Amino acid sequence: MRRFLIDTDTASDDAVAIVMALQHPDVHVEALTVVAGNVGLEQAVQNALYTVELCGKETPVYAGRAQPIMRTLETAQSIHGDDGMGDCGLPLHGRTPAAGRGVDVIVDMILGSPGEVTLVCLGPLSNVAAAVLRAPEITEAVERVVIMGGTGVHGPGNVSAMAEFNFWADPEAAAIVTASGMPLEFVGWDISITSAIVTQERHDAMLAIGTPLARFGVDIAQAVRRFALEHGMEGDDLPDPIAMAHAIDPSVAEISRLNVKVMSGDGGQRGVMEVDRMGFVGGEPNVDIVTHYPSDHFFELLFDAYRT
Repeated sequence: MRRFLIDTDTASDDAVAIVMALQHPDVHVEALTVVAGNVGLEQAVQNALYTVELCGKETPVYAGRAQPIMRTLETAQSIHGDDGMGDCGLPLHGRTPAAGRGVDVIVDMILGSPGEVTLVCLGPLSNVAAAVLRAPEITEAVERVVIMGGTGVHGPGNVSAMAEFNFWADPEAAAIVTASGMPLEFVGWDISITSAIVTQERHDAMLAIGTPLARFGVDIAQAVRRFALEHGMEGDDLPDPIAMAHAIDPSVAEISRLNVKVMSGDGGQRGVMEVDRMGFVGGEPNVDIVTHYPSDHFFELLFDAYRT
């Protein structure tokens, strides 16, 4: 059984990705570490705890960083709702996280089981960058690092013309992790909007499954779905779940290994993922970028999780 450590800024699509991992028969989620991003840290922790409880699991949830490495937090509550879970009335309060700090958990778990832990990153990389700075040796001890972040090789951005939210929210952290030497696999927003769109047909199919988990997945996505439909998309997209699908089953993905760096600073370059496709920079390839993930396979994994 594979061992996952999930770092999350738990909002609606994060929660669905967590469900996929918790319900998969070949995955053991060792812990969730939580970072501020889509919502503030305290809310993200409560959202993670609720999701674990809904799945009937006892996976420990640890609070991590409440702020980016060098910046003030800017959330995505205008997209995900004030509570990050679509403001659909869930009781997202009153639960207690595990004792311990998220950054310490990342370091201790990876170093305690070298070559065995897959780190799946669903939010800004503040916790992971802090872990790398504290214990650089984790870069060689972690088995895989699957990151939902960046714009891939296709683009576009979703928070600026060229930047994706997770990298934009803490670009310095993204730059640190990208340059760290970790075995990185990026699943960008481009993959979500090409392979993980919840069309009306798929929305209806989710409802037809009829389980509490399927209903949960539909309900918490309503704020994002309204936003997507108002902006001309066929439906909401699921970036964190398709990243989790790749973490669970990378065998069907198409991948290009390329040299990548993430731009920090402000303005239009903030959080932009620079991909050297033509070898102009001359640096060694450092990231496996997913360039395609089959939509049918993704939704099969998602629906299987909802049926359990």
